[in-house]
Amino acid sequence: MTTLEPGQTAYVTKPNARFMLSHPAHVLAQGFGSGLSPVVPGTSGTLFAWLAFNALSARWPQWFTPLHWAIVIAAGFVIGVWACHRTGRDLGIADHGSMVWDEIIAFWLVLLLLMPADFQTQLWAFVWFRFFDMVKPAPIRYFDRHLKGGFGVMWDDILAAFYTLLVFAVWRAI
Repeated sequence: MTTLEPGQTAYVTKPNARFMLSHPAHVLAQGFGSGLSPVVPGTSGTLFAWLAFNALSARWPQWFTPLHWAIVIAAGFVIGVWACHRTGRDLGIADHGSMVWDEIIAFWLVLLLLMPADFQTQLWAFVWFRFFDMVKPAPIRYFDRHLKGGFGVMWDDILAAFYTLLVFAVWRAI
């Protein structure tokens, strides 16, 4: 990475591990490296979220209770606003595809509210979440286009999580 004068911004169109490791905000925003996947980084970040949620919950159930997950998700959202803003600024693209912390937090929210759930239910949650995150139906598309900075990056994925949970609520009601 080039040494910059104070106030200058680095514009990296293809972030790599070196860029990610250059600042803690980048590590978080890029999902501990899952966002560096050369193919569908958002899907890679969501897969990371799914695996991490289940692994942490299974390994340390006394720590990763629903209440603790809710706290992690709320804090992760707030910290994610900062991390995604900083990383987007440093990349020169406000919502760069390598930033997947928004997918991670939003999918953890989906899993938290669906659990306990079998593998098939979790798989369908993954599919629906990715669908809503990629297609961005109204009002997700509106917020994606009009909310800028870290909050905008984080918020549209929370809406995709809401849509995913709505699908399950309707399905369970029928």
